[in-house]
Amino acid sequence: MRQYYRFKAEHPGCLLLFRMGDFYELFDDDAVAAHRALGITLTERTKGVPMAGVPFHAVESYLRRLIDQGFRVAVCEQVQDPREAKGVVERAVTRVLTPGTLVDEALLDDSATNLAAALVPSDEGVALAMSELSTGAFTLRLLRHEEAIGELIRRAPREVLISDALSDTERSQWRAHAMGCNASLAERPGWQFQDGEAAEILRRHYGVAKLEGFGLPERGALTTAAGALLAFLLESHGRRESEGSVADGTATSAIRGAAASGAAEAFARRSAMAKPLSHLRPPRLEQADDTLHVDPTTLRSLEIERTSRRGSDEGSLLSTLERPRTAMGRRRLREALTFPLARRDAIEARLRQVAALVDDATLRGAMRASLEPIQDVARIASRAALGRATPRDVSALGQSAVGCEQVAHLAGEHSAFATLASALEADLAVLATLGEEIRRSCVEAPPAHLREGGLFRNGIDAALDEARVLQRDADSWLADFQRRMIDSSGIASLKVGFNRVFGYYMEITHAHRDRVPADFIRIQTLTGRERYSTPELREFQGKVESAERRALDREQALFADLCARIAAAGEAILRVSEAIASIDLVSAFAETAATRRWCRPELVVAPCLHIVGGRHPVVERALESKFVPNDCSLGSGDQPARLALITGPNMAGKSTFIRQNAIIALLAHAGSFVPAERAEIGLVDRILTRIGSADELHAGQSTFMVEMVETALILHHATERSLVILDEIGRGTSTLDGLSLAWAIAETLEARRCRTLFATHYHELTQIADRSDRVVNLHVRVREWNDQIVFLHRIEPGRSDRSYGIHVARIAGLPTETISRAKAILEGLSVQHAAPELSADAPSGPSSTATGATTTATPRGARRQPGLFDEAPPHPALRDLREIDLDQLTPLAAFDALRRLKSLLGE
Repeated sequence: MRQYYRFKAEHPGCLLLFRMGDFYELFDDDAVAAHRALGITLTERTKGVPMAGVPFHAVESYLRRLIDQGFRVAVCEQVQDPREAKGVVERAVTRVLTPGTLVDEALLDDSATNLAAALVPSDEGVALAMSELSTGAFTLRLLRHEEAIGELIRRAPREVLISDALSDTERSQWRAHAMGCNASLAERPGWQFQDGEAAEILRRHYGVAKLEGFGLPERGALTTAAGALLAFLLESHGRRESEGSVADGTATSAIRGAAASGAAEAFARRSAMAKPLSHLRPPRLEQADDTLHVDPTTLRSLEIERTSRRGSDEGSLLSTLERPRTAMGRRRLREALTFPLARRDAIEARLRQVAALVDDATLRGAMRASLEPIQDVARIASRAALGRATPRDVSALGQSAVGCEQVAHLAGEHSAFATLASALEADLAVLATLGEEIRRSCVEAPPAHLREGGLFRNGIDAALDEARVLQRDADSWLADFQRRMIDSSGIASLKVGFNRVFGYYMEITHAHRDRVPADFIRIQTLTGRERYSTPELREFQGKVESAERRALDREQALFADLCARIAAAGEAILRVSEAIASIDLVSAFAETAATRRWCRPELVVAPCLHIVGGRHPVVERALESKFVPNDCSLGSGDQPARLALITGPNMAGKSTFIRQNAIIALLAHAGSFVPAERAEIGLVDRILTRIGSADELHAGQSTFMVEMVETALILHHATERSLVILDEIGRGTSTLDGLSLAWAIAETLEARRCRTLFATHYHELTQIADRSDRVVNLHVRVREWNDQIVFLHRIEPGRSDRSYGIHVARIAGLPTETISRAKAILEGLSVQHAAPELSADAPSGPSSTATGATTTATPRGARRQPGLFDEAPPHPALRDLREIDLDQLTPLAAFDALRRLKSLLGE
């Protein structure tokens, strides 16, 4: 227990899984926490000391559950053979697992990044350092304070680091923000966030005298964030050399399988890398103008990664596109959709590659077939550098090298990939040599671990072959020994066997007890039989055990050397993996375009959006051939308007229309073909959306407050190059307040000249187009028949004056009496549509004075929807009452008039 508490003190904030025999045990508060998180039995080791444990063979599944719940875990292994130990078995912490530093395949999602991030607020903004330890990526961003939260949500780190020297208020705020993006928050020692300390950690790790080569100053928030993150990574994964820890698939195999020669410790020393985190690339400063800004609200509204209602991948844009064949490609696809390209040259380069594969189906098919067997070589190389590689990782790298060569060869056949293919030549040569060595040395079906060896082929190492000879000959020697013992003793039923407790033995039944030779040594008595040994059998057992140890030791040494070679080639492998990811992404884009009739977009500098036959990719796939394409034209020659006001019934397709155009623009910037017949898209700097309704009660924000906050973000950041999508602004408050706000918001966006698609049920807003040539009205066509409506889902110029809400309510299944009552109330709200009177110097907008009627087109025979500023027409009873001449009215005529008035009132 002293040993346990020592390791616990060295890893504060971690649950300590302490290896004891066949279990990992937890004690005290850790045991209680694990009991609650995992549902495992809580018991006591000694009175008053809580204890809980999990079996060693199932530890990975328990580790994943703990990590998913935000725990940090330190794994303490036995690093000494228990048979060698004099007193307490030696132990060491071999792994520290935190949500943001996972590298093991079983704990990672291969289609998503797994980031750790460090945040440093300062006067110049918020510095954000991010690293994915499983691939060696290390990037930096400097953000404005108001952008930091959105960037966190968009990057979705698993773990966020802040200084414990921040004020209580700041720490509470960042804790809430971390919870908002489902990240675990770790408060780190304030000294790690000091300028001098952070810079020294970076210089020492990368072996440089100055940081200018990385684009970093010696002091500043960016350097501080990078140094603090590196210190955290070194603390969790950089101490193997001093502690002698190694990969679970390798070191713990040695620990469990090594005999009394100290092979586990020897292997640990051999497998420890000379430099911790050698695969971690130098920090790279990202520029804000390299990618199109897509904020978290837009990602959610457009359902890029997951659906907004269910929060699942199914039904999102990501799930609708053709799936890349490799894990690296799937991560690159997610990155391309959430961080689309912004520079025209980069977009065009990717589009040329997609076009090449769209036009050449044979090349596309061959390339995707070659990509299929390639494993996640980026993460395999990183695990090798961290000492976490398994035999199957190494074998997968060897097989993947063949696929990488084939893909590069195919890419080199087309001019669109020529630059990429030529840049890969040197790195591919390194990988090819390594892959050939792996395939020559390792069996085709490798074991999951080296617990009992079996990874390397015969004939590749003389020492290994020599040790294996005795193992292979053991069966024939034992058969000969059994025959000799039967002949010498005359006991025909004598059998030779083996178990792990007593080793080799001879088993003789009690019926032949009197015939047992004197030199047989009894070692175990069982029911009806006894087991014996001889000096000769014990000597043979020692030779066999020695051979097994020597074979296992030699395999582990060979494996350590192979992992070291992989680690040394890590940079080349990572560059190859990035190229493979790019090719895989392009091939997936091309497959989608070819199979679904997508077109190549034309990217221009002018701020326009001209789409012919545009389609929503997710809805179209769900509806198959029933989807109705639509055109959209903003800022182009035939339609110079930048803002389109879209009116029409619910369920008619307004929201689909505005979303599909935003998705088309996003796909074009990602370098993909788009679902349209033709698309001319002016470069976009931001896609900003306000769609749907949601509240954030935990933050004290109502539905309408969330709506206004998101709208404020749009109005503050929209530029002439932005694309803005708005759906039903102002519906969360009273009708007049909502209309006034929607009107003012529309005018503000019109003044900004940003491309805007504004869907609304406030038909009064359509009057803005009468006063500005930068605004155009669009409406969704419907047809009425026998008190029914038919949605045509066609967007056409003009305005609509009805929303058909009662019809939609009936379709939704509201009770008949509710629908009838709604119709009666609507009849009673009979008004005329009128425009507000505006002063000459006032901006256009709603006023309390209603004058002149509009010229809104109404379908023949249709009832008009009331306007908000319309005056009520006189009731028929009021009209008749005004026409009565009291001076000429007789008593009888008065009685008739009164009866007529009552009938007009329905009484």
